[in-house]
Amino acid sequence: MLKQFGILSILLTLLASACPAAVPGKLPPETRNAALRYWMAFAEMQDPPADNDVSELLEKTAAGESTWDEVKLGPILDRNDDAIRIMQRATKLSGCDWGLEYGLGPNASIAYAPRARVLARLNTLYGMRLAAKGDLHGAVDSWLAGIHFSQDLAKGGTLIFALIAKTSLLSNANALSLAAGTGTLSAADKARVAVALKALPDTAFDWSQALAYEQSAIEIAVKNMMGAANRAEYYQQLIGTPPPASLSTLSSADATEFAKVMFAAEDAMRKTPEDTEVRLKALQKEVDSLNPVYQQMMPSLMKINNSRKQIEVACQKLLGLVSKNSN
Repeated sequence: MLKQFGILSILLTLLASACPAAVPGKLPPETRNAALRYWMAFAEMQDPPADNDVSELLEKTAAGESTWDEVKLGPILDRNDDAIRIMQRATKLSGCDWGLEYGLGPNASIAYAPRARVLARLNTLYGMRLAAKGDLHGAVDSWLAGIHFSQDLAKGGTLIFALIAKTSLLSNANALSLAAGTGTLSAADKARVAVALKALPDTAFDWSQALAYEQSAIEIAVKNMMGAANRAEYYQQLIGTPPPASLSTLSSADATEFAKVMFAAEDAMRKTPEDTEVRLKALQKEVDSLNPVYQQMMPSLMKINNSRKQIEVACQKLLGLVSKNSN
């Protein structure tokens, strides 16, 4: 028995010497892709109540049309605190790739778009809540995170993403303008806002690229439609209205003319909103001559440029406010 115990002791000693002392394990590197964290935030979100009055109050407050109501809106933010904080941390990451399947054209999933819109609004309200409690520094943190989120939201997306991102950017810019207009922002916070604004691209997003993605989606849709057993039914399902009679005469020449118009529009979107408007007015004759199928599928170029104008005005207003007495 003693001999067996001695052998066992030797074996245990050998095993112990073969295994290094326990050391804290190295964690794998964390993702630098903000989109993955945003998806986590979406998963944590608790949908706001379906009550129409509350929904309307959420919209109006985020738009700056109503003052903060802690009793009605506070519990909604409490339930979404984790989601908002995850989103805000994600805005600190260096890249954002949503992993869109561009080859699917209009059938590519954009399921995160409505979730992103709700989360952006909740974050704006989060800042308003902090401001109402006197924490203006924290409020500025939230609104700047919202502006960064709008940038990430528009990355790699078609126009729908740029338009949702525009709503997010404007709500945060307007909230910052209201705060700056009261004269209560510190010089340091004003400086932070000014830096963030100056770092934005002209009119905030790459509208030309978004329009190019839109063009590709339309071209893929037309290709799929031309190969469908029932083109009219395909068009109806895609657009939601009966197709124009010109569907039967749709040709490769029509596709070429559509591409020419879109290339010209994409180039125009690289200019200032004022110069873009001039170019789009000159391009309208070519737009009107396109096959009605393409006319009904393509976005309103003037409305896109009007969105760019709204952003330009809002950002210039805010920059002017935070530049006053900031030194």
